[in-house]
Amino acid sequence: MTVEHLYVHAPFCARRCPYCDFAVTVRREGGHEAWSAAIRDELHIRELGGPDTDPVTLASLLRTVFVGGGTPSLLGAGAMSALGRVLGSERVGGGALEWTAEANPESFGPEVARGWREAGVTRVSLGVQSFDPGVLRWMGRLHGPDGAREAVGIARAHGLPDVSLDLIFGLPARLERDLRADLEEALALDPTHLSLYGLSAESGTPLARWIREGRETPLDEEAYADEYLWIAERLASEGYRHYEVSNFARPGFESVHNRAYWSGVPYLGLGNGSHSFLPPVRSWNLRDWDEYSSKVRSGEDPTLEREVVEAESRVLETVWLGLRTDEGWALPAGSGPIGGGSEEDLARSWQLRGLAAIDGGRVILTPQGWLLLDELAVQMARAIGTDPTGSG
Repeated sequence: MTVEHLYVHAPFCARRCPYCDFAVTVRREGGHEAWSAAIRDELHIRELGGPDTDPVTLASLLRTVFVGGGTPSLLGAGAMSALGRVLGSERVGGGALEWTAEANPESFGPEVARGWREAGVTRVSLGVQSFDPGVLRWMGRLHGPDGAREAVGIARAHGLPDVSLDLIFGLPARLERDLRADLEEALALDPTHLSLYGLSAESGTPLARWIREGRETPLDEEAYADEYLWIAERLASEGYRHYEVSNFARPGFESVHNRAYWSGVPYLGLGNGSHSFLPPVRSWNLRDWDEYSSKVRSGEDPTLEREVVEAESRVLETVWLGLRTDEGWALPAGSGPIGGGSEEDLARSWQLRGLAAIDGGRVILTPQGWLLLDELAVQMARAIGTDPTGSG
């Protein structure tokens, strides 16, 4: 199978944030030589295929490369050039390539920006999270409020004007975080793209333990919804397109890579903890960096698990992916009553509740609907005639 979209995981972080459940290895410095060598070794394994896997070929011209983490900027100025050599300069040399790399402000200096631009990176995603000093300390972030401002200036000064900022909302009320002030600070930097993620307490994280022990109290659902809806309204008023549940962009600056995920096309993930989707198979790699790197160095497949996406699961997934974007999900042509209702009847009931609009045969959720995305996707999958929960 040939793929045009590639995710590459850079696992190193100077510190693990208390809410983070990503495949992260804590190091003060990344060391891109060992990382790029491991990515090279895994790519070779994927290209050869094996007893349980077909060979995977990178397209002659990749459409997107996304280097996430972890903290890719911790790998230093030469990391993206090293990755480009692994992938092949001819594959990343196309003018239409979107190449995103994530960075934290404290490790994104002029040398890194210059090195990334020379390598071919076109887009920087900065993990800002907040401009409030107290909130940044609670999150375990290593940069202060000025760090994000300086990082945006560095990116633009070195030919990387396409800058996305990540912010987190839904923080515990006791922190007294001023979300409005935070978002205005972000808007003052005029980013091309903003990702707003609600805080979640993932199993195994310090945050989940704090909540379990009563040391922290999550924001209640009503306040969480109020924050989300205010964010959507405020960014729309500034001309940002709310093109996916958590993502906002100036028109023309939507993430092509993320759109590929949501459209269900094949993509390859390289690196520890990375996921791939090569229809109908989804797979994910070993999470531990040392175990992963040892495997690929020995020429062994680092896959932890793989699953075949069966027909009923695929229906739910297609509905869920479609409903999470502003392009919506297309109602089946000529759909009739199924199980006492129909897809269109269900969609119209959502419309009456302010959860969706129907436009040209497509169901497009409103921000109020996006707050209920998982529930609505299951409802629609059942209306089609599947039981995605397996409950009979």
